[in-house]
Amino acid sequence: MWYGIGDLHLHEQYALFGVMFIAFLGLAYTLFLKKQVMAHPTGDEKMLEVWSAIRAGANAYLGKQLRSVIPMIAVLTVCLFLSVYIVPVSEEAMKRFAGYSPETVKLIIAFGRAGSFVLGSIFSLLVGQIGMRIAVSANVRVTAASKRSFGEALKIAYRAGTCTGMLTDGLGLLGGTIIFIIFGVAAPDALLGFGFGGTLIALFMRVGGGIYTKAADVGADLVGKVEAGIPEDDPRNPAVVADLVGDNVGDCAGMAADIFESYEVTIVSGLILGLALWHFTGHYEWIVYPLLVRGIGVLCSIIGTYAVNDSSGRGNAMKAIFRGYMTSAVISIAMFAVLAYFYLKGIPGGWGRPFASVSIGVLLAMAIDRITEYFTGTTGAPVLEVKKSTDTGSATTIISGLAVGLESSVWSILVIALTIFSSVLIFGSIEGVSAVQKVNYILYGVAMTGIGMLTLTGNNVAMDSFGPIADNANGVGEMAWHGKTDDETKKARQIMADLDGVGNTTKAITKGVAIGSAVIAAVSLFGSYMVDVSNVQAALNEAWAQEGLNQALHLIKDVGIVVSNPVVFVGMLIGASVPWLFSSFAINAVRRAASLIVEEVRRQFKGGILEGKAKPDYERAVSISTTAAQKELIILALLGIVSPVLVGLALGVEALGGFLAGIIVSGQLLAVFMSNAGGAWDNAKKLIEDEPSNPAANTGKGSERHKASVVGDTVGDPLKDTAGPALNPMIKVVNLVSVIVAPIIVTYNNEYTKLGAVGWCAVIAMLAVLSWVIIKSKKPVSQ
Repeated sequence: MWYGIGDLHLHEQYALFGVMFIAFLGLAYTLFLKKQVMAHPTGDEKMLEVWSAIRAGANAYLGKQLRSVIPMIAVLTVCLFLSVYIVPVSEEAMKRFAGYSPETVKLIIAFGRAGSFVLGSIFSLLVGQIGMRIAVSANVRVTAASKRSFGEALKIAYRAGTCTGMLTDGLGLLGGTIIFIIFGVAAPDALLGFGFGGTLIALFMRVGGGIYTKAADVGADLVGKVEAGIPEDDPRNPAVVADLVGDNVGDCAGMAADIFESYEVTIVSGLILGLALWHFTGHYEWIVYPLLVRGIGVLCSIIGTYAVNDSSGRGNAMKAIFRGYMTSAVISIAMFAVLAYFYLKGIPGGWGRPFASVSIGVLLAMAIDRITEYFTGTTGAPVLEVKKSTDTGSATTIISGLAVGLESSVWSILVIALTIFSSVLIFGSIEGVSAVQKVNYILYGVAMTGIGMLTLTGNNVAMDSFGPIADNANGVGEMAWHGKTDDETKKARQIMADLDGVGNTTKAITKGVAIGSAVIAAVSLFGSYMVDVSNVQAALNEAWAQEGLNQALHLIKDVGIVVSNPVVFVGMLIGASVPWLFSSFAINAVRRAASLIVEEVRRQFKGGILEGKAKPDYERAVSISTTAAQKELIILALLGIVSPVLVGLALGVEALGGFLAGIIVSGQLLAVFMSNAGGAWDNAKKLIEDEPSNPAANTGKGSERHKASVVGDTVGDPLKDTAGPALNPMIKVVNLVSVIVAPIIVTYNNEYTKLGAVGWCAVIAMLAVLSWVIIKSKKPVSQ
């Protein structure tokens, strides 16, 4: 049989094909919204000229990035194919392909994992590239609409962002469902490749886009605003187009790919842990329910996103966006309850436990929403405090922003800890199961929380893409209407400034959700890691028993990963340090590239651009940012791929488990700190720019307070838009690589089989690669 769900009840098979239909419905909704967006007028000739420059720069960057990553994708495809041959074939794979020899099953799984990796990479690229192109096409239309009404500008910007969101939803659900339908209970073997492909591309897009956007932004702000005293997005600034391009390749393409891979990783972990519960109970519901939940999420996102509009005419974009999110959330929770009641009645513990976990995931996303808006929103006390700190200069502005970021990390991690503990409360009281089985139930609950958290992915990505669209629209207007002071232009500029301010907050909120989902997904993958390692250990014990050997490994799921074990603690310390090294590399990459932009803008200013004697060369800054970003891509990706392999081979699976725990906790705290500190600095600057400009009274643009806020915003730029967001996919790359290589490590490095010469050669090779990465990261970037 070509599909692997023949053991399911007929209604379950129909339901899964229904989920696949919903995925196509989500993609059709994307096309419907795109047609609506494109039907709006694009504005005058000057606006189109600016827009054309942005589009050309964005397309050039994405094309060069694609050429940079394809060789690594090809190498890793071969590695994933071969990884299946090094370890025993899984029991689930033999069950799915019963009647075939183990060698044939290995070949099928090898092609499945490698092919799924390529599919995940392609889908992630499509989400980023198509979503960004729609966003670029929308920005000039938002600018034109701002001259007509606030409501129309809001609708265009949000629906263009929703195109990216529904593309993420549709492709993510389609890929996961098709793989499960084909492979059945053996799907996790292939889904690991699918998740890894999406995650790796997300890391590339996040790192490259983040370096590009912040190099251009920092360079444009330091020379333009601080040194020359010209406004943001002034057409005389040679780096302004590169800055606007960066908003798209970083915040739009990067975030879309980032959330896409979180969407997939939670499905991967949910199915692996559901499979473990299937072994205990014989119920396929544990495996099918996550996919059905995701299908409901797509439907609810369609309803909620279409409801976003300024029907009240009050010009409150944040309220309209949150109303749409709440609409989706309420409908989805109600539908989860109905699905669970009718479908999960017969499972151990009852239908209420999985439903509660998924619902808590939705509430977690809303809680992080509110926490992030409080710490980064323009009306929250923290941002107002940062704004007040500008009265006494740049130093106090920076100190205030650091304090905001540090405090926000604490509240975010406490909410996530409470969410994970809720799974203990929900599933820990199940009776009639062993302690080991109870841990699997709890971890399944955590995975379902992650699935619930990203149920409304369409809404989340729409909120994020709304940010760069509004920012670009504001920039297009600033450049196209430079020098115009009529009432219509002033009103349009205020509309765009309001949308831009809300966009800053929605971007920060989405980053918070992405970081939170990364932690939940990583904890779920940690559970998957324990399950996979135990399965291989059990297979080895069985093989040794058949050979008559009196030896057996203690299953890691029985003994756990004990922190008091010095080797585990060493792994934890190393893991906790990786996010800091990664962030250092990313921030330094921005610093090096921004230095080149600063020098280029200064050079052009000396040619008389400010006096009108020469025209700015926008293409030069675009070229510098593009080249600098590509040089750092592979370096930072290798850090996430090589480090877990090195720790696992050298120190063993227990130490690798400690390594994963360290990277999850350290990475979450650092990512939230950087993202929210940067967001607070950015919006404090926006508040000052909205004041009436009066340097004598030290208010508005051009004042000393404004200059202090620009310095704070500039410091925060590489934190909130490069290093912080890039930690999300990096954490998941490390976790996925660990789950993939763990069976190999268990097989060739255990208490009875020590690492041989080939293994130690691999360790030395990994050390050489890491040394090269560190040395390469220190080299200056030349023009």
